[in-house]
Formats: sequence, structure tokens, C-alpha cells
Amino acid sequence: MEYIEREVDERLKEWSISDNRMPLLIRGARQVGKTSSVRHLGESFKYYVEIDLNEHRELHKLFSQTLTPQEICLQISYTVNKPIEAGKTLLFIDEIQACPEAINKLRYFYEQYPELHLIAAGSLLEFVLADLPSFGVGRIRSLFMYPFSFKEFLHANNEDLLLSAYLNASPEKPLNEIVHNKLLHRFSSFILMGGMPKVVLEYLKKQDLRDCQLILNDLVVSYKDDFKKYNKRIPEERLSTVLESVARQHSGKFVYSNVHDDLSLSQVKLTLELLIKAGLVYPIVHSAANGIPLGAETNERYQRMALFDTGVLLRMLGLNLAELFVQGIEILINKGSVAEIFVANELVKNSSCYEPSRLYCWHREKKDSQAEVDFVIQKGYDIIPIEVKSGTKGSMQSLRIFMEEKKSQYGIRTSLENFSTYGNIKVYPLYAIGDLIRENYC
Repeated sequence: MEYIEREVDERLKEWSISDNRMPLLIRGARQVGKTSSVRHLGESFKYYVEIDLNEHRELHKLFSQTLTPQEICLQISYTVNKPIEAGKTLLFIDEIQACPEAINKLRYFYEQYPELHLIAAGSLLEFVLADLPSFGVGRIRSLFMYPFSFKEFLHANNEDLLLSAYLNASPEKPLNEIVHNKLLHRFSSFILMGGMPKVVLEYLKKQDLRDCQLILNDLVVSYKDDFKKYNKRIPEERLSTVLESVARQHSGKFVYSNVHDDLSLSQVKLTLELLIKAGLVYPIVHSAANGIPLGAETNERYQRMALFDTGVLLRMLGLNLAELFVQGIEILINKGSVAEIFVANELVKNSSCYEPSRLYCWHREKKDSQAEVDFVIQKGYDIIPIEVKSGTKGSMQSLRIFMEEKKSQYGIRTSLENFSTYGNIKVYPLYAIGDLIRENYC
């Protein structure tokens, strides 16, 4: 399969040449491209050794015995008939969740064999990590991967000039309307199919959303099938039920009692926590937003839930991608209320890859004076409210209420509009919202 460059490639390269290198644990939802990115990095090494602990069950005993990291590598080398030499070999342990002992062993590679380049990854890895309260704090570095961002999608489409145009634009320096409309066209395709690598690759080959829809169908089925492997903690039916409810409740507050009549609040909450840890769901939690950090004043009784990919969301809702595309961009993002989900995903994808991303919103309930801001973010010492509008029009009353109460210097409106300003409210097109938070992590 052809490899499509990802922004994480640069982070992996930096890790590979670092003098203070820890074993790297790549975390994220299934099929977001973890294995492909590691294999791409492996091309820069003299030797590349990959073992799949789902396939090589006979290797599990190596990690449960009192062997040194060097002895483990020697036995792996014999098995795959490839040399493992520090400084020359990249060792990749895939599907490491199949052997919890191997996860626990990673810390000893840092302590006893730090010169070896070692990366591990797995499917639904967080399901196993939930049972391992400590698996090497300070001795293992986590790197979080996500589906393609819109920026990565443009690069994959060889639209680097178009990408450069919007990266150099600003509310004070809008785009030419022809360029803006072309970006909206690309955006409409992306929001429909999402950023899963297999889907993006299929689109690059044929530019046919119907074929993308078939792959999305397969992905949804495979995610639910995967739950069968991890039902010791929670039954697979419950995981599927809660995931489907997240898709149905994608607009507005997530109501636990609406998931299923036969599930208790505690059952739904525990299941949802694992889906969040698995990278399939992003919670958007209310913050009082009186100061930084935003997580200091949260109220989890008010949360929204965002599925990790807009393409997967639309397929779970049973919407036909090709028909939506024909209807036009404004109709399609209203019909799934997917604008907020897209923004949530872009904010996550453009945050630091070295820690789990956290999303916050603001909600006020007062008699005859309710207000809600879709997202609040921190930029430096400032707290910035973001209001998402599906089309090109709409009131900004809640945004202005927040700005007045919190004495905000400015607010952000993101919509289908071109870059512009309304006094102290800056307008960013939906396709450009990810770059707003990226500035914190350049």
C-alpha cells in the first residue's frame, strides 16, 4: 500500500535522533495509521524488525521470564532471522496489547538497553492499560495518533499551494473568494469521508465517495468486531450500544439515561470511559473558564461527546455520502450537525501529540438567559471562546455574553465564511480552525 506522508513523521524522526530516547508507545484508535508510520520510519534504518504479538504468540513467554532486554532481542532475532543491533535496528512491537507482560517490560528497555530504538503500538491498547495502573511512568514516552487532519488531506492531494494560501491568510487578510470556494469544495469532500487513512487513500485513487462509503462500512463493522476481544471487562454489546448512542447524541449534551433503558448510569459511564481511552470518543467538558488551566473548574454533569471521525459518524448515522455531497456543503453539515464534530476533531489533531487532548465548552443555565459556547481554548494566558456556525449566518449572542462576563479580548467564530472580523470577533473558516490551536505547539 502506498504511504501517504503524515505530520507525525517529523515527530518520529526527532525521536529517532534524540540523545535521551525512551521506548515509544504509539497510542490511538484502531487503523489511524500507526503501523504504516512506523514502517515508513523503519526505511531510514539499516535493519527493521517488526513482530506482531497477535501472530507470534510463542514470543509471549519471553516477556514473562526473567530475561534481560538484550536476551529478549536475541531470541526475537533468531525467530525473525534479522539482526537487532543498537543504533542500526528499529524494533517495532505491534499489537502489544495481546501481551500485557510485554507492556510492563518496556520500562526495562529504557533502564537496561536505552541505545536500542524501540517502538510499540496496539489496537485498543487503552483497554489493557486500564488494568495496568502503572506501566512505566518516566521510562516510556507516549505519542498519540489520530486520523488525517484537513491540512494533511490537502497535502496528500498535492494541494500544497492551496494549503499555503490559507495558512498565510488571517481575519485581517482574507483569501481571494475563488481560493476560498475551492477550499470549501475540498472541505466538503473531507468532512464527508473523514480522515481514516484507508478512506483517504481510496479517495486519492478514484475520487469516488461511493467507494469511500464501502470502506467506512467495513471500518464500523471492524471496530465493533474488535470489541469481542476485550469483553472481559465490559460486554461487547454494551460497548457497541454506547458507541452508537454517542453517534446519535452527537449534537448537544450527552444524556446517559438516553443510551439504553437496561443500562445503569454507572454501566454507561464505565463503558464510555473505556471508549474515550480507546480514542474513539472525545469528551467536551463544561469549564467555568474563569482562569487557567481550563480543567481546574470543570463540571462533568454537562458534557458533549464527539466521535473521532466525521466519516465514521455519518456512516453510523446511515447517511449516504454521495447524496449529501450533491445536496451541497451547507445542507450536508447541517444534516448531521457535523460542523461541531469536525471542529472537535481538528482541535484534537492539532494539539500536542505527547499528551491526551482535552476539549472544553462553556454552558450557562439561567432562567430566560441560557447561553452556550461550543469550545473554549487556552492561547498563552488568554481564554478564547469559539462559536461554531454551520452556514454563513447566525446570531453570536452566546459568544458575546461569554466575552462580556469573562472580559475576553476577542472571540472566534468559525463557519463557512471567509476570514473576516466583526469588531473584536475574528472569523476563521471551518477548514482553517485547526491551525488556530496549532500555534501553541509549533
